[in-house]
Amino acid sequence: MGTTGRRLRADAERSVRTILEAAERLLSENPGATMEQIAEAAGVARTTVHRRFASREALIETMATSAWQEIGEAVDAARPYTAPPLVAMHQATANVLQIKSGWRFALGTLPPPGEEAARVYDDVMAKCDMVFERALESGLLRPGTDLVWARQVYLALISEAVHGPAASSCSPAHTGSVTGADAGPGDDPDALAARIIDTLLYGLAPR
Repeated sequence: MGTTGRRLRADAERSVRTILEAAERLLSENPGATMEQIAEAAGVARTTVHRRFASREALIETMATSAWQEIGEAVDAARPYTAPPLVAMHQATANVLQIKSGWRFALGTLPPPGEEAARVYDDVMAKCDMVFERALESGLLRPGTDLVWARQVYLALISEAVHGPAASSCSPAHTGSVTGADAGPGDDPDALAARIIDTLLYGLAPR
């Protein structure tokens, strides 16, 4: 591909990214926003949006695919196959929290819309289940733990951290967190991850 071709491709990719980011912002505030409103928010012509996306549904499917691909990369960065299970769980959680906060609308529907987004989602869930299996084998989880339920609770805790009142809270330190964090969670993904993993593994009872 020549220089001109690469430049045109880069321009097209930037255009798509601009539209996706604008759609995320707008649809998070107004889920009924139209393609015309999204084009205006993105600062591009309506024809540009329709040229990139055949329909509103196609745009939302692309948003979901992009978001779940970022989630997948975030999980991979935590080395789920090789890192100690507790380390992998904490790092994956911190990484995912940062992604989810920027894709609240796109990640708000489960299973995600579109075949590609669903495929990536299934792959992420398989890696999550594998880390939980490793945690069980290593003794991090008690024998007989229902791993399906453990994963559901874990995902619910992440969702609460991103979308619930806890997302903006800044509570006192939790002494003895499994990661050694000594600050309230606030907006710090590491501190929020520490709270999530601590709650998942130990609940709210005293140690």
